Amino acid sequence: MPAERTGPGEAPGWGGALSIYAHPRVAAMLFLGFSAGLPFLLVFSTLSAWLAQAGIQRGTIGLLSWVGITYSIKFFWAPVVDRLRLPLLHGLLGRRRSWMLVAQLGMATGLAGLAVHDPSTQLATMVWCALLVAFSSATQDIAIDAWRIEATEVERQGAMAAAYQLGYRIALIVAGAGCLYLAAEYGWRVAYLAMAGLALVGVLTTVMVPEPEARVRGTPQAEARVLAWIERKGHWPERLRNAGAWFVGAVVCPFMDFFQRNGLQLGLGILCFVGLFRLTDITMGSMANPFYLSLGYTLKQVAVIAKFYGVILSIVGAFLGGLSVARFGSSRSLMIGGVLVILSNLGFAALAVHGSPDVTGLALVISGDNLASGFAGSAFIAYLSGLTNTAYTATQYALFSSLFTLPGKLLGGASGYVSEALGWPGFFFYTSALGIPALLLIIWLDRRLSRAPS
Repeated sequence: MPAERTGPGEAPGWGGALSIYAHPRVAAMLFLGFSAGLPFLLVFSTLSAWLAQAGIQRGTIGLLSWVGITYSIKFFWAPVVDRLRLPLLHGLLGRRRSWMLVAQLGMATGLAGLAVHDPSTQLATMVWCALLVAFSSATQDIAIDAWRIEATEVERQGAMAAAYQLGYRIALIVAGAGCLYLAAEYGWRVAYLAMAGLALVGVLTTVMVPEPEARVRGTPQAEARVLAWIERKGHWPERLRNAGAWFVGAVVCPFMDFFQRNGLQLGLGILCFVGLFRLTDITMGSMANPFYLSLGYTLKQVAVIAKFYGVILSIVGAFLGGLSVARFGSSRSLMIGGVLVILSNLGFAALAVHGSPDVTGLALVISGDNLASGFAGSAFIAYLSGLTNTAYTATQYALFSSLFTLPGKLLGGASGYVSEALGWPGFFFYTSALGIPALLLIIWLDRRLSRAPS
């Protein structure tokens, strides 16, 4: 299904919208969201602060944000996570949880590796450690997203998204404000070793949550193509024929299924929207900490205001976004979120024009930015969840989540040079303008879906 189509009179009341948060699987999503959110800043924004303090040039810091492209190409190995059974672990934990556990151990190893190196003399080795963290984190995301979609009904996906965002944002507080504070008091090595230890939260959660039973929304027509392919290749050796059938079923069919359900024009429109919606947030993200430091804010001020207070506001935004999805649907919520994100980036431009480290101004701008980001994030996750067929949960969702980060990561790699060329006010006007195409696309998609039969 391309998106939820809520007809007149079908929207639940506010009481029904709130009660959805009491579901046990929704509560469990909180801890998996924490595990997913913990490594993100540690190879992105927090790492950029470490590198900036170590004297690494701004352009180099921007280029290092390309480590995050790992999140944007995870659809390449998502079919393996979706279909391959890990020896021994599959029997003990099941398909989704076994991949979660392996990924979490990789994250902990990479974070510990970052902790024991010095960026001023061992930057290349740190890049490899950051890549291990990012690859493991992206793999964990594939498994967690599949668990989330399969663990409960479509009607609860807005609340699941909000719970995921809540846990994710708590992890951002820990990996942002917590790590910066530890670094200010005890040094970066202690800070990153503490973060590596917190990866155990994900390990414990993975062991405790139940393995969901995937509910396939009908028999995918594309699976018939696997049988047809096997018949056509009957003269091939059995091992080669089986490998080819696996590739067709795991890689080709999920893509064909998406366009079969949505049609070519609508499908391409959806994919364009997915790729553009978070462009503003991701593009400016790698420059946030260098921007704060360039204005004269201290590490502790950034930790308290941007990484603690701000993330609390994003949790409020995520809750409101999940509530909005339950009440109004994801499309309308995405329109609201898109407008808020554009306006919040203009707030950063105003702060840059002001030019002095005013704590009140930073708090106001951070409040707007995080409320908007949390609101839009819940709506977007719910929207993406509604696009998937549970026959191909991990592969299709990995495609969408990879697509929405890839354009921003590609542009983000040059963000340091753009900010130097345009100055900070011009840079934030630039990132604000990046949000306009996605806003126009979701309006078009909503009108198309409202005219389509259910």
